[in-house]
Amino acid sequence: MSATGLEVGTQAVADRPKRRRFGLREWSIVAIGAIAVISVLRLVTGADDIASSGALAAAIGLAVPIGLAGLGGLWSERAGVVNIGLEGMMILGTWGAGFFGYHMGPWAGALGAIVMGMLGGLIHAVATVNFGVDHIVSGVAINIIGLGVAKYLAARFFNGLPGGGPTQSPPIDSLPDFTIPGVSDGLGTIEKKDWFFISDVAAVLRALCTDVSILTIIAVLLFVATWWVLWRSAFGLRLRSVGESPVAAESLGVNVLRYKFLAVVVSGGLAGLGGGFLALVAANIYRDGQTGGRGYIGLAAMIFGNWRPGGLLTGAALFGYTDAVQLRGGATVHAFLLLFAVLLVVIGVWQIVRNQRVVQGGLAIVVGVLVGWWYFAVDAVPAELTGTTPYVTTLLVLAFASQRLRMPAADGQIYRKGEGH
Repeated sequence: MSATGLEVGTQAVADRPKRRRFGLREWSIVAIGAIAVISVLRLVTGADDIASSGALAAAIGLAVPIGLAGLGGLWSERAGVVNIGLEGMMILGTWGAGFFGYHMGPWAGALGAIVMGMLGGLIHAVATVNFGVDHIVSGVAINIIGLGVAKYLAARFFNGLPGGGPTQSPPIDSLPDFTIPGVSDGLGTIEKKDWFFISDVAAVLRALCTDVSILTIIAVLLFVATWWVLWRSAFGLRLRSVGESPVAAESLGVNVLRYKFLAVVVSGGLAGLGGGFLALVAANIYRDGQTGGRGYIGLAAMIFGNWRPGGLLTGAALFGYTDAVQLRGGATVHAFLLLFAVLLVVIGVWQIVRNQRVVQGGLAIVVGVLVGWWYFAVDAVPAELTGTTPYVTTLLVLAFASQRLRMPAADGQIYRKGEGH
């Protein structure tokens, strides 16, 4: 079967209007604009920490596990299998990283995290692809199984070890990280000058070249590889056709069940690696409850990104940044309120003027005005509310900014072999 024939068949089944995708130039403009806005915010509010290299480095570390979980969800759902079991697969990955990382070293820990996540993906694939279990039911079961299995294995294998216990592993050796000598110190000097825009650009670049974990670099490469495999290869075309119309794909000779099965197992491996990042890089130890719902946030980031790697990466970065901001304390979160207010108003105007979405845009503007009023009415955000910043920001931006979301046409549908005959 030729890839060309499949392309024609897929287009006939999944006919939809074309719209322009963001290229390198558009993303560069967005990045420069974001830095400029944060520069203005830093000058207006005096909250220097909102754009510091330390905060941005923390944001990268917080975004990576979310991005990997979302990437796992993207693989699964592009093949038509809804995967809300990402959280359970991440949990299994944290335990795998802790166990294999302690006994065999950090690289074995990363591999163990992938394998444990793939086991969760394997269970989900067998249930949904082979036995036709409802995808949501299976995903919830995976989350419960992952939590229970990790608790049992931690109590069984970590209890009594030096520094270990029923809820945590012994400390794990660190993976290598990279700093560009000379460049990092030079950028740090420029950052401390507090020059408008220039110092903020230096802070961003310093965060990208100082103490960057090897797993962070691998995660970025996985995003690039996913984009190339799914959108530039015949294999990816077949896999996406399975998620759009399995009947049409099977009529063209594609083994639908095999592609679904493989995609879900890969999904589990990516989510497991996201959990492994938490144990190997973020904490150098496995702890019970370490994922903190990041599997669900990864799923939300994937939806925010319209089931595409670039948009997913943006959603993960947004959550990572807001999470890093709230860790910096109430004063920084207070300054972030002004940025959030401006962002919502801009989104509202965009929705009204560009997309003719009057109700959605109007609501965004109203909420933005209310957040702006909150900023000017108080001097600090209560400590009880700072922890909710990343979740509230993600939900509101997802609600007001997302548009033309289009999930794969056959996502979540139960498919039996030979249905099209």
